[in-house]
Amino acid sequence: MTTPFAIRAATPALWLLPPAAITLVLLGLLPAVADGAVFRVAAAWVPSLGINLSFKLDGLSLTFALLIGGIGTLVTAYSAKYMAKHADRARFFVLLLAFMFSMLGLVLADNLVVLFVFWELTTITSYLLIGFDHADAKARRSALQAILLTGIGGLALLAGIILIGTAAGTYELSEIRAQGDVIRTHALYVPILLLVLLGAFTKSAQVPFHFWLPNAMAAPTPISAYLHSATMVKAGIYLLARMHPTLAGTDLWIWTLTIFGAVTAVVASLLALRQTDLKLMLAYTTVMALGTLTMFLGAEATVAIAAAVTFLIVHSFYKAALFLLIGNIDHGTGTRDVRRLRGLRQAMPITAATTALAAFSMAGFPPFLGFIGKELKYEGALAIASEPLFVAAAVVTANALMVAVAGILVIKPFFGPAGTLPKTPHEAPVQQWICPAILAALGLLFGLAPGLIGQSLVQPAVTAILGRPETVKLALWHGINVPLALSILTLAAGALVYFFYGRLRAGLATLEARQPLTADEIWDRLLAGLRWAAAQQTSVLQNGRLRTYLLTVFATVALALAATFIARGVENDLSWPRLHLAEWGAAALIVAGAVITAITHSRLTAICALGVVGVGTALVFLMFGAPDVAITQLLIETLVVVLVAAVMLRLPELPAARLRPVRLAVSAALGTVFAIALAGSVRGPQDSAITDYYEAKSLTEAFGQNIVNVILVDFRALDTFGEIAVVAIAAIGAYALMRTRSAARP
Repeated sequence: MTTPFAIRAATPALWLLPPAAITLVLLGLLPAVADGAVFRVAAAWVPSLGINLSFKLDGLSLTFALLIGGIGTLVTAYSAKYMAKHADRARFFVLLLAFMFSMLGLVLADNLVVLFVFWELTTITSYLLIGFDHADAKARRSALQAILLTGIGGLALLAGIILIGTAAGTYELSEIRAQGDVIRTHALYVPILLLVLLGAFTKSAQVPFHFWLPNAMAAPTPISAYLHSATMVKAGIYLLARMHPTLAGTDLWIWTLTIFGAVTAVVASLLALRQTDLKLMLAYTTVMALGTLTMFLGAEATVAIAAAVTFLIVHSFYKAALFLLIGNIDHGTGTRDVRRLRGLRQAMPITAATTALAAFSMAGFPPFLGFIGKELKYEGALAIASEPLFVAAAVVTANALMVAVAGILVIKPFFGPAGTLPKTPHEAPVQQWICPAILAALGLLFGLAPGLIGQSLVQPAVTAILGRPETVKLALWHGINVPLALSILTLAAGALVYFFYGRLRAGLATLEARQPLTADEIWDRLLAGLRWAAAQQTSVLQNGRLRTYLLTVFATVALALAATFIARGVENDLSWPRLHLAEWGAAALIVAGAVITAITHSRLTAICALGVVGVGTALVFLMFGAPDVAITQLLIETLVVVLVAAVMLRLPELPAARLRPVRLAVSAALGTVFAIALAGSVRGPQDSAITDYYEAKSLTEAFGQNIVNVILVDFRALDTFGEIAVVAIAAIGAYALMRTRSAARP
């Protein structure tokens, strides 16, 4: 598909304008939100269902929105140069901005249904971005994997949202967050929690759904930097934070988030050391960060939530910067393989220095913001009353491995003797290094002056998450205490891991080779099994034989009605009413026609017998005061018999008559359940509300005294028009076939 000229001709400045404008507007609202202001707008969307198009800007949504807009601005500026020579750069920017607006809608939504709409929009746009290089089979596979997994989670989230609406009586998040005690004691709390967590865990790549995120690295570097550092993968984290006042505080919430988060953080850290591709290595550290955030959001302590918010900001800065810098390394050397990259600091000094700044924040060295975040994580881990040692051990282990990864990112590519590379190393253009440099510098700036974000971002976000006013103070130095000791232990352990990096990576590779199945292989087998099951089902249900289709439909209807009767019970009073001789005669005529139709081997006899059933039905209509319907039925049956008989005379005879027990059983079952349904419907009290409505409105609104005609022409005008259109199309098709046959004759 060709991109419209207006889009292809758009300059980079035009693409940069929307995210930059949004970021400036959000920065203008920052002082008011920091002072406790909350902005909310709402409009009726689907009033009949109580769904409003409502949006809210508070401390939590502003923090996410600033990360989305700010990092989106820098990624867009970076991409303007990085994608300058790409043939599909216009499509890239359209998708990037569409994803950005979807994420902004998600974090600003104050209605769960609206949130879900934007949630699914992020799923679709991220699918298109991951599969941007659609000619590459790997990119297509990764995109399909991402949309299937996150789509399954989205369906679970939708079910959870419906249950929340049922329990709370509203879909407005502002009202739901105030009903935490009601929902936590509701009978639906457990399914609500499990469904919401499934949606969040798939989106934020928690174990066992972690494997899709590294595979999504098939996307171009700017997409990886944006989607997988600050935006899409943190949608699940945002959902957990937003639902914290409503769902948190129970043992199920605490232990589920703590265990899954801790396992995800440690497993992802080990898998990061296993990688040789720098981009994949960073991808697994993103999974580690998501696990850490999930773990801390399971807590109730203020310092634990503050640690989560601070680490959210820290991670967004250094991870987006590192992804962009790895794009520069790949651009300047032609490879991302850490085994081949050596001695680049002289050829790429700016990239080397910027990578060091971002990696120091990642490792948690002072005076970077990463150090403050790490100290808060340890303080928050120790403040979790239920399992402080477990959380602290998981955080120390994951952080130590991150120190080793940071060392690999800085030392391996830029120091040592120069290696043989696919391209002669060279520094990236200014536009490609200044954007990650800004992000890395922010990590240093906010580390030196943590008050710049402590009062304006972290504290309002913590207040919004916990649903109560909180005071948070960020400081670079907290004195000599247990968190400081754990920080020193982390750095020492990370240095030790780096020293034995080669052996550890080889050991992890051996362990991975010996395990029977990886998550990717399990996923492939599940898809293969699904395809096999679909093929088997199709071979049975879609075999090209009309009688099989009819048998399947009739059997399904019969089973569904029978199951309903069994589940809800059927009235035992099925006694025959008193019938007159004419009524018995009509019934006998219908039964005789049906029996002959079932047992005859002559097509002509079968269609005539079926016509007898229609005539008997017309007699029933006539005896019960519906002569117009009876005449219509009789005319149609006569016409069908004549037309079908004319066709069937040209067909071969059926094989010798034989009983077909399956077909007879399905026919008998369908007739029986319909008879029971009809008997029950005429016995029960009749609701005349619809009848009364048409009787009252037919003359006053449609100016007609024949109620049936008024219903067909006015009240069901579109339905009737559709039926007329079907008949007209069929007539045109028949005429075309006849003309074709006439033209083909000599």
